[in-house]
Amino acid sequence: MAKNKSLRIVVTLESKGYEGVFRYTTTKNKKNTPNRLELKKYCPLTKKHELFKEVK
Repeated sequence: MAKNKSLRIVVTLESKGYEGVFRYTTTKNKKNTPNRLELKKYCPLTKKHELFKEVK
């Protein structure tokens, strides 16, 4: 039997603005996406879609 090594890790996406900080959590496959993740998501603080970047 092979070991169950999970390649999916939990990452936090954060958007910093003048109104504060908002965070999302998601998962990514670290083998397919070794670089930091950047996604456009909805920010309820500014009420529009903004760029969220992965934080460590």
